[in-house]
Amino acid sequence: MANLNTPILVVDDAKFSSIMIGRALTAAGFKDIRFASSANEALNQLEKRAANILIADWLMPEMDGLELTDQVRILDSNSHHFTYVMLLTAKEGVNALKEAFDRGVDDFINKSVMNDQLLPRIYAADRISSMQNRLLEENRLLTDNMNVLEKRNLVDPLTGLGNLRYCLQRLSDALRHVESREAACCLLVVALQNGKEIQSKYGLAIYQEIIRGMARRLHQLIRPMDILSRTGEEQFAVITTHDDLEAFNVKGFRRLHAGLNLKAFKTSVGYLSIKVGISICIADNKQKLPTHEQILVIARSQLAKSFETGMITVTHWKPELIANKS
Repeated sequence: MANLNTPILVVDDAKFSSIMIGRALTAAGFKDIRFASSANEALNQLEKRAANILIADWLMPEMDGLELTDQVRILDSNSHHFTYVMLLTAKEGVNALKEAFDRGVDDFINKSVMNDQLLPRIYAADRISSMQNRLLEENRLLTDNMNVLEKRNLVDPLTGLGNLRYCLQRLSDALRHVESREAACCLLVVALQNGKEIQSKYGLAIYQEIIRGMARRLHQLIRPMDILSRTGEEQFAVITTHDDLEAFNVKGFRRLHAGLNLKAFKTSVGYLSIKVGISICIADNKQKLPTHEQILVIARSQLAKSFETGMITVTHWKPELIANKS
């Protein structure tokens, strides 16, 4: 059954034709019928409110039906809407059909048989346009829901640890803690150096075993109150806070470096060794604190040095560090 409330726009520079089409549609029960006497007027109306069905004369001054169709398709693309375009023409033959369909026209009616064919084709157009717009709306809702879920997602699916978004949230919390009292925040970035080699030689499944193995071992090596997350394909982060910066000693983190680099990982193809770099950035409230993004940038920027030297790199936060990165 046709949706008698479907919005229809009739475009024809000949007033008589518009009247005849309007009478036929009204007699069939359609309630939302608009009229335009030119293509430009039609486009102005469509910009204000879309139509599901557009009936237009092929031959019109200034802008013909095919040019109007081109503009309608641009409007549709921008508004995520579908307009069923039906042209009225006196043209005959396959070439006319091909030209119309190539330009995005959905259907066209020869004026000589319009009285017999208009309503059956309008009913078909209503079914198709309603289905297309329903699918577009469902796709929009699905996309919106996916975006919401993505924004809320805090878990890395491979390791079950928090992801980068989770890390930044917890890092922001830690910096606020430091700002309110005499304390220091340490961000460790732990990066796998030979991950691409492992994946190339042994495949994705073994590479993923290594990543999961790193996650488990890091969890065993850090303190219970430390925060562990996976912040990149081959990167992990550990957030630690210390109430006494003077008591901070990098030696406490050397067991992480040794535990990852000196002890092989058991995999489905046997024991494999990895190369890991660790970079640390420390911030306290003795000077203006960095943002959570800034401290992560500085920690990551020192990884190359850690890879090169095979040692942990330690950077004490200073505002000029970011200035040097700009």
